[in-house]
Amino acid sequence: MDVIIQWVTQIILFIILAAIIDLLIPVDSMKKYVKLAVGLILILILLKPVFYLFDADIEQAVETSIDQLDQAYRQDENIENQIEFQKKEIQNSQHAYILEQMTVQLKNIAEGPLKEEFQVEITSIDFTFEEEVENLSFEDLVEVIVYIKELENEEGAVDTVEEIVIDSQHNDQESVEEKEEVGAEITASLMDVWELTDKKVSIYWEGGTS
Repeated sequence: MDVIIQWVTQIILFIILAAIIDLLIPVDSMKKYVKLAVGLILILILLKPVFYLFDADIEQAVETSIDQLDQAYRQDENIENQIEFQKKEIQNSQHAYILEQMTVQLKNIAEGPLKEEFQVEITSIDFTFEEEVENLSFEDLVEVIVYIKELENEEGAVDTVEEIVIDSQHNDQESVEEKEEVGAEITASLMDVWELTDKKVSIYWEGGTS
C-alpha cells in the first residue's frame, strides 16, 4: 500500500513540476525537446510498477532517455550551424559577384574620359559600405576607392627629348603637387561620370596617394 501511495504521490508532484516548467520555458526550438523529455519521464513513472515487476532499473532508463534527447538536440544544433555557415558562404559569393560587376561597369564608364583627358587608367576599385550590411546596395555605399596609373606610351611612339635639369628635390616636389592637382581633377570627373553626388571617391596612384 505504501508503494502505491508513493507512486501516486510521485505522479502528482511530477505533473505539478511539469506544469511549472512549461510555464517558465520560453517558446522556442528548445521547448519541444523539454516537452518530449517530460512526457517520456511521466510515462516511465506511470510504468514504474511494471518495471518493479520485471526488476528493471527505472533510474537508468530515465538517464538513457535524457542522454538520447541531449544527443538529438546537439545533432539538431549542429545541423542549424551548418545551414548558417552555408548561408554565409552563399552570401559572401553573392557579395563578391556584385562587387565584381560594379567594378566592371564603373571601369567601362570611366575608361574613355580618363584616357582622353588625363592619360590614366583604372587598375582596380574597392568599395566601402555601411557597417553590418547584409545585402549590398547603392544606398549603403559610402566610398569608392580607385587605384589608377599613367598610361604607358603606345608602341612606336617617340617621346620628345627635353633639356634635363638635375634637381631631384625640386622635381619630386613638383611631381607630388602635380599628381595631387590631377588627382583632384580626376576625382571630380569620376564623381560626374558615375553620378556619385552623395558618395566619397578617393584616388590612389600606383606608388603614391592623391
